[in-house]
Amino acid sequence: MAQTTQKFLTLLATVSSVAVLTACGQPTATNTTPEQPATEQAAGTPESTTSTTTATTASPSPGADTTASTATTTPGADTTASTATTTPGADTTASTATTTPAVASENTGTDAALVSNESETVVQIASSNPSFSTFTKAVEAAGLTETLSGAGNYTVFAPTDEAFAALPAGTLEELMKPENKEKLAQILQYHILPTKVASAEIQPGEVATVEGDPVNLEVAEGKVKVNGAEVVQPDINASNGVIHVIKVVILPPDAPAPNAQ
Repeated sequence: MAQTTQKFLTLLATVSSVAVLTACGQPTATNTTPEQPATEQAAGTPESTTSTTTATTASPSPGADTTASTATTTPGADTTASTATTTPGADTTASTATTTPAVASENTGTDAALVSNESETVVQIASSNPSFSTFTKAVEAAGLTETLSGAGNYTVFAPTDEAFAALPAGTLEELMKPENKEKLAQILQYHILPTKVASAEIQPGEVATVEGDPVNLEVAEGKVKVNGAEVVQPDINASNGVIHVIKVVILPPDAPAPNAQ
């Protein structure tokens, strides 16, 4: 009986040892997946990308805005950061607008100054400037366009639109009528000298006009006056003469403007 018990214990110990050895040989949960090679891990990691976009800063004009935007992607992450700064009261898009004012001579007081161009005639220079539209229309109505467009060396004291507007109400409209063509021509010819005279060459005294009657020229402190009307912009040179701008319509003594109707 003792021998049988001893054999049973020996067999039990043997079976236990085998079970322990078998358990040790089984794979654990932590190592069931083979370790990923370092090279594969490196290949699987997205490259670090960084992109930066900066909007152009507008010039420091009042009301202009400045907008900046920055986007950054960190390695292995999908994170985007953006920053936008907008000046209060301004549009999100910066813009600069420049408006060119009407050209004006420093001492003319006219809306737009004439510019010398010796490749153009007196009429061409005057007609290209909106401040002399009335003078241009009057020259045409008086039949003087061809004369002032032809060869010659004229000195023209050209009144501005403002000067014609200062005439008594209805006077200009009456002068522009076909039946008053000769009177209008007389008045315009009274503004024209038959020779070219620069402002620096003008001498005080009376000078004959194309109309026939003389005008009185004055020179004082570097300024020229014709029948008391100051030349506000002198020496606009043309191919057939020179223009001196005045702001008053001067009238010949024997050809007054017709009465307004």
